[in-house]
Amino acid sequence: MAGKKQDNSSIVQDEGVGSKKNTFEGKIQYLSLNQLADFKNHPFKVEMNTELFELMQSIEKEGVLVPLLARPNPAGQGYELIAGHRRKAASKWAGVDKVPVMVVELDDNQAVIAMVDSNLQREHIKPSEKAFAYRMKLEAMKQQGKRTDLTLSQVGTKLLDNPTLSVAKVVADYDESGEWKLQNEPVKMRADEMLARQVGESRNQIARYIRLTYLIPKILDWVDEGKIAFTVAVELSYLNEEQQYELHAVMDIEQCTPSLSQANRLKRMSQSGKLDMDAIYLVLEEEKPNQREQIRIRSDRLNPYFPKDYTVRQKIELIETLVKEWHREQMQVKSR
Repeated sequence: MAGKKQDNSSIVQDEGVGSKKNTFEGKIQYLSLNQLADFKNHPFKVEMNTELFELMQSIEKEGVLVPLLARPNPAGQGYELIAGHRRKAASKWAGVDKVPVMVVELDDNQAVIAMVDSNLQREHIKPSEKAFAYRMKLEAMKQQGKRTDLTLSQVGTKLLDNPTLSVAKVVADYDESGEWKLQNEPVKMRADEMLARQVGESRNQIARYIRLTYLIPKILDWVDEGKIAFTVAVELSYLNEEQQYELHAVMDIEQCTPSLSQANRLKRMSQSGKLDMDAIYLVLEEEKPNQREQIRIRSDRLNPYFPKDYTVRQKIELIETLVKEWHREQMQVKSR
């Protein structure tokens, strides 16, 4: 019931990464949308697309079923939204002024981790969103240090100084009296290893994603749009800012993007201090294998004309021979 406050303490379970649940306890209140400030440096974009339109229609019909998550705004009045930016946007689109919000007390690091965990479950996540989310969470984990009261969904290189976290491993064994006993045994784990386990990525892949945060916005947009491959983007992230702007200018003018091998060459030239606009032009002007003209003919159109025991290589050689003979005959005709 919109507009009605609920002062009772409640518990909300938010599905986190890897089906792990984050449990938050606090008060559900009905707050105006203008009381909810977006999370600072929120890496996940809210786009006016079909999914948001469908969410808006659902809210128009049934209201906001899952409370948003927020904390008292550390920057001033109102509240800072941790989870529910899409629900907020859809509610505004639907003309709903007040929404149910679970208000919890979280410090900056806890808020970052909760924000990232609640958004990584989205079905469609852009490379740039995942990159900045991973970086923010690792930084928060570094600040938390060796806390031992963190669950897998609460903790997040050398990525970002890569702190070591203390977690507990359950060990089962017989004690001196012969009784079966369970006990916790402290285990040291790298922060990036912990994050990798949570999100189902390798540590190296986490590092690659974080490299994308060093790209200028214009190139990063091309990565999100699929114009530049992920592996290519990682290599380009090693260029300094000026070189990246020059590269983007060349790509925009020439309407081309580098291959992986070209990106690697640009990276090495940058590291050796030999990369400038002219060098970028020279590298990108090279013909890439996938740019060479290719003629494709379905094999079922040619197979009837070859002996059944002919291999693919023999077929190609025969076609080349026949084309050469045809070309020679054409030249002879022209010379008469």
